[in-house]
Amino acid sequence: MLEPGSAVPARRLAAVTGQAVPVSVPDPGRLVHLQFRRFAGCPVCHLHLRSVVRRHAEIEAAGIREIVLFHSSAEELRPHTADFPFAVIADPEQRLYREFGVEASPRSLLNPRAWGSVLRALARSAAAVARGRERLAAPRPRGGRFGLPADLLIGPDGRVLAAKYGEHVYDQWSVDDLLRLAARYPVGTGEGAA
Repeated sequence: MLEPGSAVPARRLAAVTGQAVPVSVPDPGRLVHLQFRRFAGCPVCHLHLRSVVRRHAEIEAAGIREIVLFHSSAEELRPHTADFPFAVIADPEQRLYREFGVEASPRSLLNPRAWGSVLRALARSAAAVARGRERLAAPRPRGGRFGLPADLLIGPDGRVLAAKYGEHVYDQWSVDDLLRLAARYPVGTGEGAA
């Protein structure tokens, strides 16, 4: 797990849709919100990411570049993420998950604090699939179903400003949490209140 103050080596990542140029982490002109999610079509991930899609203009206005990783292949991800206005990165071998200390555990779904969100996500997903707006996830997703989410806020200098490693499947920053954190750091310097 990376802690605030840890350095993230510079890298360029290929997005699965909509990005002709590789995505830079860190981004020299903005904060980066690096999200680690589970698998393509994950109902719980999509429940959360829909809130990010709805408020994407606010996130960008706060000087944040949204980048979301999944442990699925690009081919698996494209049908599920084509309308996302941010970069989606395929990491089917989970190299970045290991590098950043993002784990999997049965507690991701067994934690009682996750059950309400899981039920809401399954109901929303079932309705969207029935209307033809979404596709079902693969019955046996690559990397399994027990992934835990993680959020990192990375400054333009590559320093981790804040990090959250989830204890269950729906334990991540809300958009409001992200915006509050980003307000503590002036865009372009990576410095701010602790």
